[in-house]
Amino acid sequence: MKIAIDRMLHAGLIIADLQRARDFYEGLLGLTPNPARPDFGFAGVWYDIGANQIHLMVVPDPYKDVTLPAHGGRDHHLAFAVRDVMPIKAALDEAGIAYTMSMSGRAAVFCRDPDGNALEFSQIA
Repeated sequence: MKIAIDRMLHAGLIIADLQRARDFYEGLLGLTPNPARPDFGFAGVWYDIGANQIHLMVVPDPYKDVTLPAHGGRDHHLAFAVRDVMPIKAALDEAGIAYTMSMSGRAAVFCRDPDGNALEFSQIA
């Protein structure tokens, strides 16, 4: 029997400080929390992005002593489609958040959230 996957539902990211993460995801990225999600018995927040979701979870970080690659594209990461990477670069510059451009030369920006989770913002025409 062949496995048939229809679509991705959500990605879970480990975070240490819920308010700091919310400041980043809501304040900088402009995401809106989904209050309808159930309580799983630990702190966290859900964000809807189209048909998908991100679940930020406050749990002990098993990767806290791991050295992460300098370029987020060489690490496990979430990729978001954006119309234009220039506003992303400007917002990251204004917030003092380091980023790298795609190594392939395409219009994509990589950064890390306050907990080191890698994020890609890829310009889709």
